[in-house]
Amino acid sequence: MTYRLHRRQVVGGDLPQVFAFFKSPGNLESITPPWLGFRVLEASDHEVRLGTRISYRLRLHGIPVRWQSRIAEYVENELFADEQVVGPYQYWYHRHLFHAVPEGVAIEDMVEYRMPLGLLGRLAHAALVHRQLTRIFDHRARVISERFPLQTGPGGQAGLA
Repeated sequence: MTYRLHRRQVVGGDLPQVFAFFKSPGNLESITPPWLGFRVLEASDHEVRLGTRISYRLRLHGIPVRWQSRIAEYVENELFADEQVVGPYQYWYHRHLFHAVPEGVAIEDMVEYRMPLGLLGRLAHAALVHRQLTRIFDHRARVISERFPLQTGPGGQAGLA
């Protein structure tokens, strides 16, 4: 069974500035919840590009996990996708999409993933994984909105300058 997660948020800033933040592997740590103990161990490139490989370490429910991803798609200032090469999922494909909007930049996360272990994996998804991914992406959204706040114009409305 393939699961899907979709998130969209609008942040302040311009497209090249926001995209530059996300294409730096080192910034992953700053947007990941501290309770995951997430660390980038190695990246094949200083900035992501097609073919970049990134190795991480994290803790899931106290269990140390190593994860390696490869950038499978890349279009400057538009999108990139990381695909799990080694990690806890049977399949993980995460597309990051960016486009300019009047208020700033719309960021979309589109994740497709499959759990290992058949029925046991589906039960784990229902009991833990879905909720955990929701918490992780909620945390990311908060940190990103603080890093790239929407500008408020006269009258206090976001995006009106």
